[in-house]
Amino acid sequence: MSFGEDEGAALDELTARGREWPSVRQFNVFLANRMGALLDLVRRFETTDVKLVALTVVENTDCAIIRVVPDNPERAYEILTAAKLPFTESDLLVVKLPDNDQPLVTICKAMLGAEIDIHYAYPLMIGVGPMGNTAVALHVEDHETAATTLSNLGFTIYTENDLSDG
Repeated sequence: MSFGEDEGAALDELTARGREWPSVRQFNVFLANRMGALLDLVRRFETTDVKLVALTVVENTDCAIIRVVPDNPERAYEILTAAKLPFTESDLLVVKLPDNDQPLVTICKAMLGAEIDIHYAYPLMIGVGPMGNTAVALHVEDHETAATTLSNLGFTIYTENDLSDG
């Protein structure tokens, strides 16, 4: 269930990890910056039942941080742990792009109005929710306030449950 679509829904049903706000887990995997490292990581997921719904690469000279959003975070945790790859987890807001001519401007204005910094953003590679909507993942300075602000302004915020095929 998406946050903001059903005002009567209890927040307890919406959050998988005891949060009072909706979130999606992102895994930040630290890899040596060498040929084939990304292929090895992606292959670990694509040879299982876990789909990566978003991926971005932050490259440095010596290492790369690969940010991935899986459709099944618990299984992804197991895969990364079994591979003995160094990683951290962080929370993202996944927001449905509004149906207007400037969807990213609309989201950025909402965050600016609430004085919340967007640290980074990237699109999801799949349609999200029951209608297969386009969405963007946001890592923000104040997750709870951002979720509340966007919800109050009528934005749809997706949870981890919306990322899986069901």
